[in-house]
Amino acid sequence: MRSPLPGAVGISKLSVYDTTAPDGLVGGTPHLHLTCSEGYVVLAGAGHVQTLATSGYAETPLRPGTVAWFPPGTIHRLVNEGGLEIVVIMQNSGLPEAGDAVMTFPPASLVDAGAYQAAATLPGGDIAAAYRRRDLAVTGFLALRDGGPAALAEFHAAAARLVAPKLPEWRKRWADGALRAAAATGRQLDALERGDHSHLADGGIEVRPEPSEHGRHGMCGLLDTYHV
Repeated sequence: MRSPLPGAVGISKLSVYDTTAPDGLVGGTPHLHLTCSEGYVVLAGAGHVQTLATSGYAETPLRPGTVAWFPPGTIHRLVNEGGLEIVVIMQNSGLPEAGDAVMTFPPASLVDAGAYQAAATLPGGDIAAAYRRRDLAVTGFLALRDGGPAALAEFHAAAARLVAPKLPEWRKRWADGALRAAAATGRQLDALERGDHSHLADGGIEVRPEPSEHGRHGMCGLLDTYHV
């Protein structure tokens, strides 16, 4: 069996969108994750990430060399001030790809799964549709930012309702991925305590010389994704 990336994380290279949203800022689609932490390693360019959580609203500068991360429940929006490129590290590889994100659409697009999918789906990977989706989410994000704790709590509740049918699949992906990786460490610790170091004979290296897919229209920009 091939070994997963350390910690069973997921990685992608992200080139943040360089078109203008309704509030005049350039960048990506605000959203949150329900069970996955997310991290950034900034490669090039400049920008900032806007975050909204129960602790409040913040803007964090992003420059080459910056490392930033945040837990589930943090609404985040990348703003591109010129050539912003990031390596994105996602907890629980497989869960983000299975829908562990809800975009900050206005309430009318969050009432049920059908309304949400109508707003979220990109027909044929259409870039114009990606920008329309981004703009709709920015409109909802601005309302959440100005709406106070009650508005944010309502969005959290709507997001949880939308993903509820996916939870059995997510649990399986977590069990087969991140949980399995953590359990393997536990078995290795147990073995070493017994004086058994046989797992060291399984050493080696795995390489992906290039991304599995290039230029996919993600929520925040163009993604070069590694499927490991």
